[in-house]
Amino acid sequence: MLDTKLIYRKADRTTREALIGNLLIDYGFLSRDTIGESRCSRPIDLLCIGNRQKQVLFTGAFHGMEWITSLLLLRFIDELCFSVMTGKSMCGVRIGSFLNRRGLAVVPCINPDGVEIQINGAASAGSYEALVKKASGGNTSSWQSNAAGVDINHNFSANWEKLRKLEIDSGILSAAPTRYGGEFPESEPESRTIASYCRTGHITHALAFHSQGEEIYWNFGDYRDSEAHKMAKIMAYSSGYKIGEPTGLASGGGFKDWFVEKFRRPAFTIEVGSGTNPLPISDFDGIYEKIREMLVLAVVL
Repeated sequence: MLDTKLIYRKADRTTREALIGNLLIDYGFLSRDTIGESRCSRPIDLLCIGNRQKQVLFTGAFHGMEWITSLLLLRFIDELCFSVMTGKSMCGVRIGSFLNRRGLAVVPCINPDGVEIQINGAASAGSYEALVKKASGGNTSSWQSNAAGVDINHNFSANWEKLRKLEIDSGILSAAPTRYGGEFPESEPESRTIASYCRTGHITHALAFHSQGEEIYWNFGDYRDSEAHKMAKIMAYSSGYKIGEPTGLASGGGFKDWFVEKFRRPAFTIEVGSGTNPLPISDFDGIYEKIREMLVLAVVL
């Protein structure tokens, strides 16, 4: 099981590397791949367990301040793998045999540069340091974007043009700490990486974890699939979260939006926890316990 001293740290690259390293040592059946790199050449990791030809996808840390989602996903992998190794059930589900039919793919941190910048400052942006300092006014505590000042969750081709107009109307014209959608959809290596993985065709449904609000978003545009709505209601019931619908600058351009529009398959945005980003690590246990059953159900639904 993961060292609690590590799980209760801010999830910069050093912490994630240590946690992932521990997981790979403890569970020989867990695989790790690098599926892409960030603007600053930091690896974007993929962890897989079970069937790799048919997978559920969990993704975290699209935004710099939302690094707690990486820790939650790594904690879940640890508990899931322990359940598989010991044959014990998890939330009443014996999940090991199920994973042979449909596996789990987890990208704990889509935006490693953004997380690093938020936690460790502009200097961690390397050649983009000057850009980050200018865009942030020298204060990166609220940084959400990648190193180039592009909000990864505004950079997908799902009503991107409409969202870009809203950004411009709001005065977001170029690189910014948040909500700048880039020059065109998938202009950023981070968004291209996760989109390319989804285009392999192995993903049955996807969950994107953000913070905060304790809400679940499931639909986009004319996508009103009854099965996806049922899944959202089950996840909401198990967690106590609400089913919501984003509006304004929070609607369009996101990974979940792109996935449902592109593949016409279920995808969900899960806004974990409540409060002000970045959520304090003291909230970690409470958040995890609240979503634990939902995560198990999301794998087997």
